[in-house]
Amino acid sequence: MSKAKHLLRLIRRTNDCCPMHSQNYGLSNSHVRKEYALEMACSSIRYGPGVTEEVGMDFENMGAKKIAVITDKNLAVLPPVIKAVQAIEKCGLEYEVFDNVRVEPTDSSFIECIEFARKANPDAFLAVGGGSVMDTAKAANLYNAYPEADFLDFVNAPVGRGLPVTRTLSPLIAIPTTAGTGSETTGVSVFDYEPLKAKTGIANRAIRPTLGIVDPENILTMPERVTAYSGFDVLCHAIESYTALPYTERGPAPENPKLRPAYQGSNPLSDVWSRHACYITAKYFKRAVKDPEDYEARQNMHLASAMAGVGFGNAGVHLCHGLSYSVSGLNREYRAENYPKEKKLIPHGLSVCITAPAVFAATADSSLDRHAEIAEILGGKPVRKEDAGKALPEVLREYLHDLDVPDGLGALGYSDEDIPNLVAGALPQKRVLCISPIDATAEPIAEIYSNSMKNY
Repeated sequence: MSKAKHLLRLIRRTNDCCPMHSQNYGLSNSHVRKEYALEMACSSIRYGPGVTEEVGMDFENMGAKKIAVITDKNLAVLPPVIKAVQAIEKCGLEYEVFDNVRVEPTDSSFIECIEFARKANPDAFLAVGGGSVMDTAKAANLYNAYPEADFLDFVNAPVGRGLPVTRTLSPLIAIPTTAGTGSETTGVSVFDYEPLKAKTGIANRAIRPTLGIVDPENILTMPERVTAYSGFDVLCHAIESYTALPYTERGPAPENPKLRPAYQGSNPLSDVWSRHACYITAKYFKRAVKDPEDYEARQNMHLASAMAGVGFGNAGVHLCHGLSYSVSGLNREYRAENYPKEKKLIPHGLSVCITAPAVFAATADSSLDRHAEIAEILGGKPVRKEDAGKALPEVLREYLHDLDVPDGLGALGYSDEDIPNLVAGALPQKRVLCISPIDATAEPIAEIYSNSMKNY
């Protein structure tokens, strides 16, 4: 059986559940009570130049005795990790370092780190790196609290079982070294599930970091392409969460508050963070990419990443992210500049933004006022509500073009012949597709992929 057919079989088998909830909830319909409440949850955030040097005292204040330091091989010899480890040593605490995190992690790379954690037996975790590092540390912390668990127990359905997390995890401090994922604020951990060549993840508030340390000194050496693609991740986090299905339209309401999903749909609390992240991105994103010495721009994009993280960490993302996972997972030959050369890789931010113009052209009618507002913020000129469906895609194409993003899926090696497999890889992403503001079935998804083959 082909992987695409296997994915479609999983979808048919679970078409009565909404895996974004990581529980077996039925999808919304007229016979069930829709959601009536929203819940705001995020990590504590500390921001400021040099705050990395406080992390040893943080662990000491938490009563930690042994810390598992999670990072990757490139960062292990760079200042962010060196400063963090020195801070731990200064407080006389024991630690072990795992530096084999994979960029765009997989189930096997997660499992390697989980096994390290179970052997090291720490009572606290420190993640120093980008989204891949922070997501890996979240998984290691989770499964370290469940030594008997099978790996798929907490993975979102339909790929995994989506079991609830009922145990208290160890403290996790996250120090981001990119301005993009916002993973330091969220209870989401994403990875490539190699048996199906499909991206999935774990979504539960219990795995979010205890503290996110946002130190702008840690992103000063971020390469140009990493700055661009992580910045587009910030932008899509903000726009998707602001245009997601309203939380009161999601259903059914959970039977118990502990079952309320992390991704709830657009809501008044998340709106504040997502909208402001768009303002900051409009002002500083292009500057941060084009001038690596522009400290003000990079500092503000780091803040925008955390703000968008608070927004989407409670509202969720939808189609740009839902469709991105098969774009990165089915990559044949593409290698991105400024990323590991030995690995075929479509960076996460690139896979997300490449469909953004087509996505927001498709979703505009669901909330013309919100789409027009974002187009105004990003484009810097008034937009009539009735023009939102053209205006927002146009301004996004301008950003993509100005920041040298490849010209659509075709430039990444895809063609119309790949659309069935891309669709098959996107459909299981119910964690995010459940809060799409439009119908997220095979036909509209295929049309978005088709319209994304060329953007300029």
